[in-house]
Amino acid sequence: MDDDISLLQLIKNALEYDHSITTYTGLSSVSIREINKHDLLILDVMMPELDGFTFLKEKRREIDIPVLFLTAKSFEQDLIEGFSIGADDYIVKPFSVKELRYRIMAHIRRENRTKSNMIHIGNIFCDFTVRKIYVNEAEINMTSTEYEICSLLMRNPNRVFTKDEIYEKLFGFDGMGDAETTIRERIKEIRKKFKIYEEEPIKTVWGVGYQWEKNQ
Repeated sequence: MDDDISLLQLIKNALEYDHSITTYTGLSSVSIREINKHDLLILDVMMPELDGFTFLKEKRREIDIPVLFLTAKSFEQDLIEGFSIGADDYIVKPFSVKELRYRIMAHIRRENRTKSNMIHIGNIFCDFTVRKIYVNEAEINMTSTEYEICSLLMRNPNRVFTKDEIYEKLFGFDGMGDAETTIRERIKEIRKKFKIYEEEPIKTVWGVGYQWEKNQ
């Protein structure tokens, strides 16, 4: 993100052989969920509508990827401020394209952590901080139980859960309901809510249980 279009093009040309690059000229044109689709954010500090320091200070808890500041502000206090609000790295303009490339590679190489705040699969997002599910920018109105089922399946997209396993995860060993009926009806309601947005994320594995569809 940078308001300098020529610099954006330079960075894109330098990096697109190894990475898929999306460029933005301002902060108002992109959502946090869109940012979190990427592996790393390169953020300019001095932008006209909203500066990078203010943006990151307000949004760092929601941004679950490394953030690299790219800026002409080279004073020590500026660097300290950048790191104190959550930046992972800081490159001062003018910069070496080779250095930028290798710093990015190093950060991505270290990013083997499980995303703690948000998961997105296709167009569907699960925000664990606020316990909400979205299709793109639209929030899906779910009950607590429906949310728990979706978050469980999204956290484990390679695994098929039986109805009994899902019921146990939700209500524990001492749950008094009928697992078969309870989970089947909950899944049916979840599917209705996603169908409005033409999404069918929960796959039935016949004779076994349910799985989150990885390749929507």
